[in-house]
Amino acid sequence: MEYEPVIGIEIHVELKTKSKMFSSAPCTFGKDPNSQTVPLDLAFPGTMPVVNEEAVVFGIRVSTALNMKVARTLYFDRKNYFYPDLPKGYQITQQFHPIGRDGFVEINVDGKTEKIGIEQAHLEEDTAKQIHLSDISLLNFNRCGTPLIEIVSLPEMHSGLEAMKYVEAIREIVAYLGVSDGKMENGSLRCDINVSLRPKGTIKLGTKCECKNLNTIQNIRSAVDYEVKRQSEILDAGGQVEQETRRYDEGLKQTVLMRKKTDAIDYKYFREPNIVPIDLDEGFIYDAIHSMNKLPNAYRSELKADGLSDYEIEELLKNQDFVVYFEDCLALGIKNSSTLWNFLMVDILGYLNKSQKTLDELKFSKENLVQLVNDLTSGKINSKQAKEVLAIMIEEGKNPTDIIKEKGMEQISDTGEVEKLVDEILKNNQQSVADYQHGKDHALGYLVGQVMKMSHGKANPNLSKELIVKKIGPCIKPTNK
Repeated sequence: MEYEPVIGIEIHVELKTKSKMFSSAPCTFGKDPNSQTVPLDLAFPGTMPVVNEEAVVFGIRVSTALNMKVARTLYFDRKNYFYPDLPKGYQITQQFHPIGRDGFVEINVDGKTEKIGIEQAHLEEDTAKQIHLSDISLLNFNRCGTPLIEIVSLPEMHSGLEAMKYVEAIREIVAYLGVSDGKMENGSLRCDINVSLRPKGTIKLGTKCECKNLNTIQNIRSAVDYEVKRQSEILDAGGQVEQETRRYDEGLKQTVLMRKKTDAIDYKYFREPNIVPIDLDEGFIYDAIHSMNKLPNAYRSELKADGLSDYEIEELLKNQDFVVYFEDCLALGIKNSSTLWNFLMVDILGYLNKSQKTLDELKFSKENLVQLVNDLTSGKINSKQAKEVLAIMIEEGKNPTDIIKEKGMEQISDTGEVEKLVDEILKNNQQSVADYQHGKDHALGYLVGQVMKMSHGKANPNLSKELIVKKIGPCIKPTNK
């Protein structure tokens, strides 16, 4: 039988605030265990939660970026359960009145744009981190209370590729907004994926299995693909899929059982009594939205209009700092965006990676880089010379105009001067001229090379080629009889 996978995803995004969701404790990754806590995080008697304003601003921005309706009143609820990583015995969340509802995100799958519905986004606090050793479990409460926004999709994805693209899109959005670093390897973005199968053409959902704590984009696709295969084999054999919680084992390349689910857990939700409803002022919401960073799709549209290819755009978007730098250079009057892309994403990125430096540490200004690109585009120097100038700029921070003058690099682009060189070369290389005219097109490259040699690399190669072809005519290939 042919089955249709149905996939829904819950994404937990740690918000990049200075302090925690309901306390003044710092949100700092990588510090000594249990050093980033205050009494509220550890549920000391008499402690009272205070809502983090910056987290609310971030929640509004995420909801807006995901095309959601933003709540005008904040409500918080208690989710009651007892577990070692939850010192209070409950989690403060937004079960009934999330900050964002009814949104969507667009993803590109095999060249087609697909719209994935999002049910809601709600604010809550993170739990402590458990570290399981062979005979003991340790708890680190540094993470406990960190602000989270949980983004819950509708079950509208149908393949591992779609699931992967959806998570990539969410991660890209929250990173560009500046609300989270989105680093799955640090736990800043965590995914739980629900996968079920149903006979193709039917509506009723099958029994779902949850895959928890997927920590890489590729593992998301691999886990979904494996679950589809595993569940298909069970159904084809006449069995029934059981509701389970599973995890993905990278070594085995498969999902493995964590625990079976029987009845739904009753978390006994009720309104958080220590946080009164908070009405959000329209001015507060307006300011949160209109101070948002530019979103990735806005950059895509602008860069497309500037003449970049889809490949160039996607490579550039992998690093937000590079996108901003690139657009700053465009605003300074760049004459060729693809040349700028090549300098930035090949030469400069290679240097930064090798030296472990950032764009802010470059010795030259954006204005100098724009000048270099424009000098190359206008024909003042050739591409080989431009690479040499850029290398000196990187190492010494000099102005390209000064480097070109010092090195005597300025390209000869005056038609009259280049024509004199071409005439001399054609006169002294009659055999190569004849070879070209009789079908040996490689001879043209030799003739251009001779012009460059005579001019000590200063002649404009494109102009030289154009003049040579104009003077000696076309390359006529012999016909086979």
